[in-house]
Amino acid sequence: MKGLARVYDAEDLGQHGQWRFTREYHVEPEMTLAFYELYEAAFGPLRTQAMARQVLTESEFAAQMVDDAVMKYVAWDDEGRPVGMCTMTRRLETVPWISPQYFEARYPEHWARDAVWYFGFVLAHPSQRHARFLDQMVEIGIRDPLADRAVCGYDMCAYNVDTLPLGQRLADAFERVTGAVPERADGQYYYTLDFT
Repeated sequence: MKGLARVYDAEDLGQHGQWRFTREYHVEPEMTLAFYELYEAAFGPLRTQAMARQVLTESEFAAQMVDDAVMKYVAWDDEGRPVGMCTMTRRLETVPWISPQYFEARYPEHWARDAVWYFGFVLAHPSQRHARFLDQMVEIGIRDPLADRAVCGYDMCAYNVDTLPLGQRLADAFERVTGAVPERADGQYYYTLDFT
């Protein structure tokens, strides 16, 4: 994929390390396709690694790209290619697999001041999966929740936590960048029975 012409408005967050970052609110269809290719490269392998569906369909992904309530933080390489993305929102109803009421009940003060955020996904192109890149993505993506003195939630399948171990790498990045340590809030187990 060659560098992409910018055909939409985005807030330029500047150069950080070897990447340039932007905050996107409404992504045009031609860019959505490029972003979906990046998403597919990062999340596609989870189709066979997790029992619960981990991968958005192309139409679900496209809907998030045009939803202004979902902020998209994008990392670009020096050739103008997207190499990382993080989505987050404080409109928790945009995340169909979580319960906004869970957060409202546990964090009433944060909820009352609209300071509960959720990370939809954090992804990196396979060529960028190292601590320095993850730290930069976290540093850029966490700015608004930090300014809000917010509570943030995110989820991860067991494969990402136990096998990759992406869960620990992300927790380490959050701690390095913010000083906060993620706490496990909930869990879900899936079972099978084989009657052959």
